[in-house]
Amino acid sequence: MPEGTEAVLVLVVNAQQADAALFGPEGAAPRLAPGAVIVVSSTMAPEDARKLAATAEAHGFLYVDAPVSGGAVGARAGAMTVMGSGSAAAMEKAAPLLGAIAKKVWNLGEAPGLGSTMKVVHQLLAGVHIAVAAEAMALGIKSGVDPRMLFEIVTGAAGNSWMFENRMPHVLEGDETPRSAVDIFVKDLALVGDLARSVAFPAPLAAQAHQLFVSARAQGHGGKDDAFVIRAYQALSGIALPKDT
Repeated sequence: MPEGTEAVLVLVVNAQQADAALFGPEGAAPRLAPGAVIVVSSTMAPEDARKLAATAEAHGFLYVDAPVSGGAVGARAGAMTVMGSGSAAAMEKAAPLLGAIAKKVWNLGEAPGLGSTMKVVHQLLAGVHIAVAAEAMALGIKSGVDPRMLFEIVTGAAGNSWMFENRMPHVLEGDETPRSAVDIFVKDLALVGDLARSVAFPAPLAAQAHQLFVSARAQGHGGKDDAFVIRAYQALSGIALPKDT
């Protein structure tokens, strides 16, 4: 990155990696111009976003807490959804950068952490939807329904979800290539649990989904596509997945 860079976007796995990428021994901060804007799109706890924002501000930088949704496909197409928060000055300076990667930029307010809070809530839905999609597919297989027919029927009926339609083809094809890995939801659903506890909110569905992803990870599937949380159901029920037979 050249000296005097005016804007940088960081999209790594977690807050610790983001901090290292910016302020660690080999971090980007020394090469940023005074008043540069830092956009962090990693999924993290709101309190970690606030800590990073404070560090950035102490260095004289603007900061945008800007988690994203859309996955690798959305990233390649420049069609992410950004859940952003930051000062008016930070959002304005980041606008050209965000416009290049996003189809929609939501401004949740000036306080760092609001974007991350929204992303954690979003990941509750995403993780539970993937887990229940796997549960439905596994139950159908265990009960003798042809999995491809099950997929065709569900995707044309009221029980469909975006995650079912997007993830279950990976199971049908036996494609474990991680677009988003099981390990990501081990992390993200843990963030959901932490947020829920911090506001004394019960989140039993998120907790159960988290345990299913933890189970799949424990079986050695952490680096596989997150659809393969279905391996947890396979271990419990003895089903054969389509490409395992």
